Amino acid sequence: MKTLFPPYAHPSPELELDAETWIVREQPGDRRTLHQSLGRIDLDWGSRSLADVLADVDAWRADGVEGLFLDRAPAGSGGVGPVALTVRLAARRGLHRVVLNPGVPTHPLYRDLGVRICTFEGPWSAYQSWDGDGVRPGDGHIVYGVPAPLLTAARRLMGRRGAGFGLATDAGPRVGASAAS
Repeated sequence: MKTLFPPYAHPSPELELDAETWIVREQPGDRRTLHQSLGRIDLDWGSRSLADVLADVDAWRADGVEGLFLDRAPAGSGGVGPVALTVRLAARRGLHRVVLNPGVPTHPLYRDLGVRICTFEGPWSAYQSWDGDGVRPGDGHIVYGVPAPLLTAARRLMGRRGAGFGLATDAGPRVGASAAS
């Protein structure tokens, strides 16, 4: 299983990173590692303007990332068009590795985009009872807030549920400005 480190859970310096590890960077110029990196673009559940999203694609391309992590992506059919345009533009810019992160299962049309899809992002408490309805083997799972003694069990559960990439971490999710107020 590939390991994907979202911005709130960077690997420890002692961890040996291999070709199966992706680091998601929060901002261009914030290169903490020379390892494979994906630039995070916040789609704000489909409410960001396409012009702003495409400007982010260009900024990440200029930064030299290997691909994109389209975070807080829409999951319904209404968001497929703008996401498809973003994926096509990224490919034209040489950014062929794209991970779509709605954090939930998506409308089937997203499968035609040829990108990896993260179909679960949430706390360990929710992952334990999650039924996995609507996911496919190889989808990504990001599980945070796992008690440290249970990290190995969480990774095993991810494997049994067919996760092709993801992370089980004891870190918590990032807290946005609106959530902090």
